Amino acid sequence: MAEAPKEIIELVDKFERNLEAYKNPSYKEEQLKQEFINPFFKALGWDVDNTFGAAPQYRDVIFEDSIKVAGGTKAPDYCFTLSGRKMFFLEAKKPSVNIDKDIKPAYQLRRYAWSAKLPLSILTDFDEFAVYDSRSRPKKTDRASVGRIKYISYKDYVTEWDYLYNTFSKDAVIQGAYDKYAEDTKKKRGTTEVDDEFLSEIEKWRELLAKEIALRNPDLTVEELNYSVQQIIDRIIFLRMGEDRGAEKYGQLQKLLDKNDIYQHLCDMWKNADEKYNSGLFHFKEEKEQNSPPDTLTPTLNIKDGVFKQIIKNIYYPDSPYEFSVLSPEILGNVYEQFLGKVIRLTPGHRAKIEEKPEVKKAGGVYYTPQYIVEYIVKNTVGKLCKDKTPKKVSKLKILDPACGSGSFLLGAYNYLLQWHLDYYTNLKDKKRLKNEIYKGKNNEWHLTVKEKKRILLNNIYGVDIDSQAVNVTKLSLLLKVLEGENKDVLEAQQKLFNERALPDLGKNIKCGNSLIGPEIYDDLDLKLTSDDIKRINPFDWENEFEEIMVKGGFDAVIGNPPYVRQETLKEYKNYFENNYQVYHGLADLYTYFIEKGIKLLNNNATLSYIVSNKWIKANYGKPLRNWLITKNIKEIIDFGDLPIFQKAAAYPCIIIVKNKAANKKIKVTIMKKLDFTNLNNFVKQNNFDVSIDTLEDNGWSLVDPETRKLLSKLHSNSVTLGEYLNGGVYRGITSGLDKAFVIDNETRNLIINEDPNSEEFIKPYMVGKDVKRYQIPKTEKYLLYIPWNFEINKYKPIKNHLLRYSDDLKKRPEVKQGRFKWFALSRYAADYFQEFEKPKIMYLKFQVKPAFTIDYNKYFPNSAIWIIPSDDKFLLGILNSKMGWFLISNYCTRIQNGYQLIFKYLTNIPIPIIDLNDLFKHKSITGLVEQMLQLKNNLKSCKTPRDKDLMYRQIDATDRQINQRVYELYELTDEEIKIIEKLNKP
Repeated sequence: MAEAPKEIIELVDKFERNLEAYKNPSYKEEQLKQEFINPFFKALGWDVDNTFGAAPQYRDVIFEDSIKVAGGTKAPDYCFTLSGRKMFFLEAKKPSVNIDKDIKPAYQLRRYAWSAKLPLSILTDFDEFAVYDSRSRPKKTDRASVGRIKYISYKDYVTEWDYLYNTFSKDAVIQGAYDKYAEDTKKKRGTTEVDDEFLSEIEKWRELLAKEIALRNPDLTVEELNYSVQQIIDRIIFLRMGEDRGAEKYGQLQKLLDKNDIYQHLCDMWKNADEKYNSGLFHFKEEKEQNSPPDTLTPTLNIKDGVFKQIIKNIYYPDSPYEFSVLSPEILGNVYEQFLGKVIRLTPGHRAKIEEKPEVKKAGGVYYTPQYIVEYIVKNTVGKLCKDKTPKKVSKLKILDPACGSGSFLLGAYNYLLQWHLDYYTNLKDKKRLKNEIYKGKNNEWHLTVKEKKRILLNNIYGVDIDSQAVNVTKLSLLLKVLEGENKDVLEAQQKLFNERALPDLGKNIKCGNSLIGPEIYDDLDLKLTSDDIKRINPFDWENEFEEIMVKGGFDAVIGNPPYVRQETLKEYKNYFENNYQVYHGLADLYTYFIEKGIKLLNNNATLSYIVSNKWIKANYGKPLRNWLITKNIKEIIDFGDLPIFQKAAAYPCIIIVKNKAANKKIKVTIMKKLDFTNLNNFVKQNNFDVSIDTLEDNGWSLVDPETRKLLSKLHSNSVTLGEYLNGGVYRGITSGLDKAFVIDNETRNLIINEDPNSEEFIKPYMVGKDVKRYQIPKTEKYLLYIPWNFEINKYKPIKNHLLRYSDDLKKRPEVKQGRFKWFALSRYAADYFQEFEKPKIMYLKFQVKPAFTIDYNKYFPNSAIWIIPSDDKFLLGILNSKMGWFLISNYCTRIQNGYQLIFKYLTNIPIPIIDLNDLFKHKSITGLVEQMLQLKNNLKSCKTPRDKDLMYRQIDATDRQINQRVYELYELTDEEIKIIEKLNKP
């Protein structure tokens, strides 16, 4: 237990002795900070005064004091950070303020922390200390107690020091105790993070604007409507964020609420912004230096005031919960990534309707890449490129995201370059010659000039996306990054100093096009492309669009998160992909082509790093990609398996890093089994291992550490594969097509048979996945109407009458509509092997979180969750259900949802020992123990009392241990090898 240090006891005593003076309204906040709050947090281990001289972005404590919003509120007084990552805010008030009851300070603090997406925040006047959960949307009417999870008085600091130190000290943050506390105190309900809320907000704007514009501008095409709505939203967000960041005059949009013809005033405001910023966002007239045509459409629109009054009112304090000064471009990128997943459609009556994009729907949603993934990829590509270079050399680096989406990876790369340049310049002794690069701001801190930020952006950052809206959002995110940390006075001063507008035109850097399909598609005469087809496909000519870069060999780094879209949804491009990509496979995911394209866009010795699905590592469709990649220089693979990297989506991702040079002999591999790391880079350094290229098998790669690889090699040395052992295949269960029609209970079965005994031939005992349990002889009372395609339904009236009740649904099945099956037949009736179901067989779950194999003697027909091995081989059953079996399954099958998918293609690779004819004892021993286990599991059903059950469980456990031991002996394992397997099988 941490005891309060002497300085805390003295602070408390001092405060108590002079309490009346401190509670006087004349006592200033700044005095409170210096006398009490700063020493308090120094005692918690924070370098409040920056005695170590850390760069501004890496300081323990960042102070904010510039006025940001109306009503006297300001940015958080303190931001506590760890390695540049914001951890929590602290807002300080005079002791005369009633922290316990006053609504305003609590609302103010919660707005900041919620907008910055921080889990916890602190409000204190030293007299009182309140900790808030910042994950629920703040409302101006909330009581001060809403969201408060801890409240203590200064008198409690000594007795509560253990809590304070173990939660908010620097040590607690470094060791993860703060994060754990934040997670433990998280509410299960009512938690709506800022990105979800702001997404909902701008989706309302889109709907309001779309309906209004479509109604009052009937000549607009759907493309023009989408463009107009997106531009208006982007411009409003840009200017509003500029206000809270000090780059724009605060409240200029809010003042429009008192005017008529709001849209005309907005257009005037945007035209003035063009004079200041020169960005494509506010480009309304022809200019020589502009790379894109001006917007002549949106200024002509007819839009009434009501829409803008709704939008503008909700983005200002106190009605707005959003604090735009701390709403980062990264959070905005997350919002926009989801926002771009929908599009405006026009009905025949020219009414606007919002729909999910077809490609997003097919892909199962939009996956926004977590920040720590972006940072890892950027650090291990851009970071390594910058090492030991000067700014002059770094200026030649070209970094590309060929599917940039909302720009998260480009934003990460740009942010890294900004920090790198600032560090480089501030470490130079002679700074007098750097007036174009850096300047001193408040607190004598160095900052990059806007001119330098623009130079870095234009020299280094490039992106392409097929979606024009995504391109505009990427530009918006990058432009907001340029403005980050600047204020109106600094911008105007630098404009005069450098005689140039504040922002760059990104038209030459961020482009719209189809990264995978080039102009050669025009040569395919079979496609007969119309102008609409060309617009939709949007072919992109890399050699022409980035001529200067491609002439010099290509890009220095390609990074990103390419889309996960199955190729069967892209049938029209099938011939193109087959003719133009070496990694082509008829069922390949789109990301496989992005890998090949990305590597081909690299110059010699350059690097690609993506986060993509890990399915290419083992799947059939990944074989061409594996064969192609193995000729390249694969530096690293980080496999996240089934970990929930992407919110609300199961994507099974991996990070892959490849250099464009001759193949290497080893790959650095990290298998991620948990997400409880604080720094991915450090975790990978401590947990990676090398995999030799020579050990990778043609039909799927098994990425295992050398110790496991050595063990697997030994296991195979005197074995045959399961496929060879069975001398045949396995069979999957039945997909009925409509369970409510074909799966019946015992009562229905008896009614049908009583009416027509001949019907019994087509009624089969039926097993579903949940009924398959380890070593347990299955038994259910479900039955399947096994109706083959040639079934003469009129001869079996009770079956016909039963199925007629479901005929409407049965006829809706695709197979019936296509004429492949009659309306009453099973969709997949396993006609080629149904007789195997009626024999003794091993049944197992296709998806397992622990071993689930058993034997069936009751002629069950299994459903699609179950596969069967056509044998009642108890020796094999013992191996598959053992710890050794699970070890083998985990190394050869695909991880999915905390378990494994036992597709036979992978399962067939596991080794089964060859039994010497002179040593059949091992075989008989395992077989006998398995028979015993099956009997014990059956006997367990008849146990009534807790004591009888307990005794039976003990026998089962003892038998299980014996089987495991016999299997270890069968594979001739050493004690050390057994430890490897036991480690995997720990709960």
